[in-house]
Amino acid sequence: MASTLQKAIELVNKATEEDKNKNYEEALRLYQFAVEYFLHAIKYEAQNDKSKETLRSKCNEYLNRAEKLKQYIAKQKHQKKPLKAGETSNSSHKDKDGNYNNNSEDEEDPDKKKLMSQLQGAILTEKPNVKWSDIIGLEGAKEALKEAVILPIKFPHLFTEKRKPWKGILLFGPPGTGKSYLAKAVSTEASNSTFFAVSSSDLVSKWLGESEKLVKNLFEMARQNKPSIVFIDELDSLCSSRSEQESESARRIKTEFLVQMQGVGNNNDGVLILGATNIPWVLDSAIRRRFEKRIYIPLPDYPARVQMFKLYMGPSNITENDYTELGRRTEGYSGSDIHQVVRDSLMQPIRKVQSATHFKKVRGPSRKDPAIIVNDLLTPCSPGDVGAMEMSWMNVPGDKLLEPQVTRVDIFQSLSKQKPTITELDLVKLKKFSEDFGQDG
Repeated sequence: MASTLQKAIELVNKATEEDKNKNYEEALRLYQFAVEYFLHAIKYEAQNDKSKETLRSKCNEYLNRAEKLKQYIAKQKHQKKPLKAGETSNSSHKDKDGNYNNNSEDEEDPDKKKLMSQLQGAILTEKPNVKWSDIIGLEGAKEALKEAVILPIKFPHLFTEKRKPWKGILLFGPPGTGKSYLAKAVSTEASNSTFFAVSSSDLVSKWLGESEKLVKNLFEMARQNKPSIVFIDELDSLCSSRSEQESESARRIKTEFLVQMQGVGNNNDGVLILGATNIPWVLDSAIRRRFEKRIYIPLPDYPARVQMFKLYMGPSNITENDYTELGRRTEGYSGSDIHQVVRDSLMQPIRKVQSATHFKKVRGPSRKDPAIIVNDLLTPCSPGDVGAMEMSWMNVPGDKLLEPQVTRVDIFQSLSKQKPTITELDLVKLKKFSEDFGQDG
């Protein structure tokens, strides 16, 4: 299955081709789709800051071209001169006398239009396909989110007069416990809602005054597209406690958040703000108050850890007793830690192939057609095994290699190398915050 980034590249190639062939409307449509895929890839597939920066640069390039095409298509209706690929264009409108001018009072504020274009990428157009059933445990958090998101959409008559759905939910807990995964489930399950996934990089700008405008426009777009859900990951990076030492721009961002979440002069019905943070104690108290539900997402308990190992391993030779032992030994591990243990154990057979000095022929499924069993596959073996042949993996044909299966030794060896990433001090702070302000998920 092609990745989001691969789809984005395919769409850009098609858009460029249509652009060269002067099929501008089709090119515009493809550029817009490509940008959406690129922005999704930045959030979920980019491996480091350098690759994210490269993708953002490409997005800006294609957004600029799309904007020029949009302006040209609008002018074309007024029989203007065709726009060549790469040309720039100044927006203009006819005045009441039929003359073109650049100062029409009806023209949308270009700065606002630019900010709206930047935020368009925050709208998830392709659902992550994560369902409630894919999330192990966290029943309290799932029920709270269903109450806040799914029920008001499906049964709006239940939420009238004094009974109102929640407008702000904060998910807090140790890193790697499933806060962002819950947000993906909300995006999938709330099929009739517009889902905005934003982070500090989407809302912080180096230009003076632009950050608070981005915040304001984000809420405006959410209200225009309601029912909508705005998911803000790493909320603490935007809304930490105010202090005398902080910069003026940081203070203005927080002030704008407070104004928009309070909804003064605006109707925020149908808009849910979903925040996630690992360090909730640094949040500004006014921001904390605006999140009416504050749900603690804890480390997985013993049954959840066993289920996670089974889910991440998939079909294997690991026994039920082994899974029980793995669950017992991983007290204090997050779901992300367990995933890393399993990923490392799945790499163990590859390491055996790399280090093997002897291979032997075995029966197994054909690489071309798994339904056909063949006798000439090669797998690593000990020098003393019957039929052992001295050779390295470099001499094994690509379609003849049969890798060993993951064993209990492999997974316990990987477990011995992976330590919990959550400190006891962090857990104490999170539990204290939960006791003071939250509820269990």
